[in-house]
Amino acid sequence: MKLDKKELIELVETLKKAYPDATCSLNFSTPFELVVSVMLSAQCTDERVNKTTPAIFAKYSTPEDFANIDINELEDLIHPCGFYKNKAKNIKACAQKIVKDFNGVVPHTMEELTSLPGVGRKSANVILLEVFGIAEGIAVDTHAKRISNRIGLSTSDTPEKIEQDLIKLFPKEYLKDINHLFVWHGRNTCDARKPKCETCPVKSFCNSANKFMKKK
Repeated sequence: MKLDKKELIELVETLKKAYPDATCSLNFSTPFELVVSVMLSAQCTDERVNKTTPAIFAKYSTPEDFANIDINELEDLIHPCGFYKNKAKNIKACAQKIVKDFNGVVPHTMEELTSLPGVGRKSANVILLEVFGIAEGIAVDTHAKRISNRIGLSTSDTPEKIEQDLIKLFPKEYLKDINHLFVWHGRNTCDARKPKCETCPVKSFCNSANKFMKKK
């Protein structure tokens, strides 16, 4: 089953009705705080990041703060988020580059953001949308990947290819909604191991719903 443009829009609108509060789950109050939070969220839950960052941001919040922080202290602060040595190295290097090359201001283009240590395209998409209101692409995380594959929006297995498939399918004005909606749908309904297909609001659009329901 391949969805046409009308059905694709219906899919998004149905998810918007199902998850009216779907927004970014990371807590931040400045652009660079989001940069740090996004970097910490790699292979870590947003919930864990949100529990860890308040104590950090109470003391350090600007690129200058993180550019000058002692690396051992930073490792200790972010330890609960996992992979703390690599994340600490990237956060400090990222802050130093922002201070040196961007006058301490988080840049607002995909090319500039992805030039920062530790910031890939997925992270840059999140930063562009949440800080600057720019929906240039779609941040494809594990939820977006799983749902795209299950529904049949993409047969690709890499975030970059899935993002390009989604961009080709959906009208540009819907790009800003898709990641949030897919994340919330993945957490609440389309679980990786036990999807709740019977109660899924978009099961009529999904290639995999019947398959999962037949297994039960």
